Amino acid sequence: MTLFDQKINTHFSGLVVRKDLVKTVKGNAIVPTYVLEYLLGQYCATSDEASIQTGIETVKEILRKHYVHRNEAGLVRSNIKEKGRYKVIDKISVALNDKSDAYEAEFSNLGIRKVLVDSGTIKSHPKLLVGGVWCIADIEYEFKEEKNAVPWILSTLKPIQLSRFNFEGYVEARKQFSTDEWIDLLIQSIGFNPEMFGKRSKLTQLVRLIPYCERNYNLIELGPKGTGKSHIYSEFSPHGILISGGEVTVPKLFVSNASGKIGLVGYWDVVAFDEFAGKQKRVDKSLVDIMKNYMANKSFSRGVETLGAEASMVFVGNTQHTVPYMLKHSDLFDELPEKFYDSAFLDRIHFYAPGWEVDIIRGEMFSNGYGFVVDYLAEILRSMRNHDYSDRYQEHFSLSSDLSTRDRDGVNKTFSGLMKILFPQGGASKDEIEELLKFSIEGRKRVKDQLMRIDSTYPKVHFAYTDTTGQSRTVKTLEEEAYPHFYNKMTDVGDGKLPQVESRELDFTEVSRAVVASVATLTVKEEHLTFQENQRGVSYDSLFGSYLSGASRIVLTDPYIRLFYQVRNLMEFLETVVKHKPMEEEVAVHVITTEDDFKGDQQKEYFEKIEESCIAAGIAFTWEFDGTGTIHARHIETDNGWKILLDRGLDIFQHYEMNDTFTFNNRLQQFRPCKAFEVTFVKK
Repeated sequence: MTLFDQKINTHFSGLVVRKDLVKTVKGNAIVPTYVLEYLLGQYCATSDEASIQTGIETVKEILRKHYVHRNEAGLVRSNIKEKGRYKVIDKISVALNDKSDAYEAEFSNLGIRKVLVDSGTIKSHPKLLVGGVWCIADIEYEFKEEKNAVPWILSTLKPIQLSRFNFEGYVEARKQFSTDEWIDLLIQSIGFNPEMFGKRSKLTQLVRLIPYCERNYNLIELGPKGTGKSHIYSEFSPHGILISGGEVTVPKLFVSNASGKIGLVGYWDVVAFDEFAGKQKRVDKSLVDIMKNYMANKSFSRGVETLGAEASMVFVGNTQHTVPYMLKHSDLFDELPEKFYDSAFLDRIHFYAPGWEVDIIRGEMFSNGYGFVVDYLAEILRSMRNHDYSDRYQEHFSLSSDLSTRDRDGVNKTFSGLMKILFPQGGASKDEIEELLKFSIEGRKRVKDQLMRIDSTYPKVHFAYTDTTGQSRTVKTLEEEAYPHFYNKMTDVGDGKLPQVESRELDFTEVSRAVVASVATLTVKEEHLTFQENQRGVSYDSLFGSYLSGASRIVLTDPYIRLFYQVRNLMEFLETVVKHKPMEEEVAVHVITTEDDFKGDQQKEYFEKIEESCIAAGIAFTWEFDGTGTIHARHIETDNGWKILLDRGLDIFQHYEMNDTFTFNNRLQQFRPCKAFEVTFVKK
């Protein structure tokens, strides 16, 4: 156990569980994570290894005996008959039979229906009426000769969710963790290894939790397949429901005019629409219209009666094209069904999460550290729906007067949600508040900028905020920084077409070198470049190529070329040198680094192999280990007059799967998301 895990167990004893245990006990049970962690929380919420192993066996035994697999439902029904009473874990839904004036339960996996349920159970657990709830239930069997009599009797029913928690204790324990530690604990609670994510990527993951702690929050996330967009809404909390975007109707979602029965928004904190994208999907226009009203006013109409609800709306879907392609040819909402591709509907969205920044989920990204039992965290988040943290930036900052009421609502609700998640105890510093405010503004700006492409009647908005000194600070989205010549195409008021980008001289202080590397007339000059986390399109070739061209000797100083991925970075840097030297010339490349204390021999072996390989490419490769242990600065010096200062050295890319031959992340640097870094080019 790491020191961090020990700290987690110290302050949240009995409320956390080792996250790799879920896979250990799940087997082939198709059951949500919160159900498994509920059981693990009962038997494995400890740091004692012996107790954990005993608890795992107990949970496995419970699942083996009581979880109902559909293909074994007949055997379980037989057990109930023979034993007279049996405990099962199943998803149970209840409907009112108005002919018999009785509530009847249906067991999803067990395959039995019309099991009588008393009114008291329904009053205590109304969600049984909508969508179904995972429960531990005692079923009895009593055969009756009456026609249409059902032999199944529901003896007891207990929804699988936490019954109580101490919010004050949660807040007090939060004070024992730094902000970075707390973020890592939350990321581990979701099930991911925080070491595999940068700060921006962690915030993007945590935005997915906002609908659980913020009432009537409207979130959309579009991105590539396999990034875990829907996981939070299907596995994380018993208070959210994930439905297919193509299967929802007005009666199911809002209210049935025939029966007067309220729909999903009346029972769930979060209603998430999976597979929301798809241009060809057929959508009921009346559904879109009632959703518009609900998302704006938190209410919907049934005839002459107006009803209200608090459910947050989440829309997740897959994109088919890259971000620059969408920006050049259409917009970032291009994948939506035609009826939802409506500016009035889209304007109700508070935050557009950039799903293309989230890496495709791989095995090594999952955590084996400790995190909250997800049901505990789900209850904490739900309790915070009663609080409002949206004004906690106003002591230090104010939003631009350019922002409309809906823009402000989007920013404020996102900021409030992030503050609840990260700083329930208060005490955030000015810099921490500013970081969350900028992130909140960016998510709403992403919505509004695309609306201006779709509908020319939307005025241009300056998304900015002002500090107490009166200094205004403009906020840009990451894709705006990365692809300005596509992003800044706005809808032409005259004909509705996207005009050609305005011709202007490219300024490298405004755009990344990655964007303009293809320009044939690229010239070198002294400058300072800043790159944001998750920015793509960056490569050693676009950064350094022009500066290395013409050099006959290059010295790279970087104390951290020890691990395999760092040595691979060095090899890719040498490939860049080869690309920019004439075939008939040779270039000397000398590396100054530090020797690894434990794997120095392997480090030398790597360098020797590189030296041998470089001979055929016309590179005279040499290296030395700095014996003083004092080098910290990372830079490149060339004999053609340049010094390149690197705050991260060559380590500018986030983790990617180096062993997968069939991913472009592996083959081409420009497809990899970056870490945040800076580069300065100085003429010697």
